[in-house]
Amino acid sequence: MQARAFGIKTTLKVQEHLTRMIRRDQKAAESAPKAAKGAKDMQLAGPGPVRDSILATMPSELRTPHFPEPMRENTMDQQWRTADLEALDIGITKHRVPDLISDKLALWTVKLARRPTDIFFRNKYLHRSVMLEVVAAVPGMVGGLIRHIKSLQGMRHDGGWIGHLLHEAENERMHLMTWMEVGKPVLWERALIATVQTGFFAFFSLLYMVSPRTAHRVVGYLEEEAVTSYTHFIAEIDAGRIENVKAPEIALAYWNLAPDATLRDVVLAVRADEALHRDTNHHFSDRIRAGCESLLDDMDSTGDKPNIKY
Repeated sequence: MQARAFGIKTTLKVQEHLTRMIRRDQKAAESAPKAAKGAKDMQLAGPGPVRDSILATMPSELRTPHFPEPMRENTMDQQWRTADLEALDIGITKHRVPDLISDKLALWTVKLARRPTDIFFRNKYLHRSVMLEVVAAVPGMVGGLIRHIKSLQGMRHDGGWIGHLLHEAENERMHLMTWMEVGKPVLWERALIATVQTGFFAFFSLLYMVSPRTAHRVVGYLEEEAVTSYTHFIAEIDAGRIENVKAPEIALAYWNLAPDATLRDVVLAVRADEALHRDTNHHFSDRIRAGCESLLDDMDSTGDKPNIKY
């Protein structure tokens, strides 16, 4: 029951904030001027018989909200304060030394990709974080999708990877939603970010289809760089060059932070997530190399869930 309770507590805390965000966006959309697009479009866009009919036939399962859960299972066990976040043993300087040519190529690729980011954003760590999370949210979704299709095509179990990969992608997206509450990228930065994400999506999709092991190694090294970037972010806050503002409400709910949490606490929490992604993706790459991809035999027993393969 612990896993179930974990999900419920997380859902209730995040639901309140996300509901407010949705209502705020809906109110803004309703107040904006609408161009006439024909009677049918207007009926669907605003309140009316057609809209009422659609809402009346809404399936019951769609009325049950699904909200993101944090990466660490102990997140909801306590309210996290600065000292607790700093005490997490995440291995700030941890680095996987490449021993294969493909691993070296993966490392060089990540190092090379970081240089343009350093040039464009320099010490604008809030905007750099937005760029990082837009890219970091891609691998988990791509990996989960490709493994899902392969599971269907091969008519065999995936070995427990898909859920973990999708959870990683969701976690990175929540990082992005958090940073968008703090920093507001300007138009040219948004255009650059969208362009980089599109290119990375194409590159990573092709790489994952050709060599999943190398793809996960790339993500592992990307997350190493993320841990480094967030460590520099914290140093900038400590030096007073970035204002240590109050943490946004979405961060308080998602990471179960103390009510007086600040931007520095958010960065600490995000960095801990990135360290977990670093270790996970390096491990995935190692499992593929060792030929023991299935996680099922090595998983801890949950106790409250049936022992099924997936």
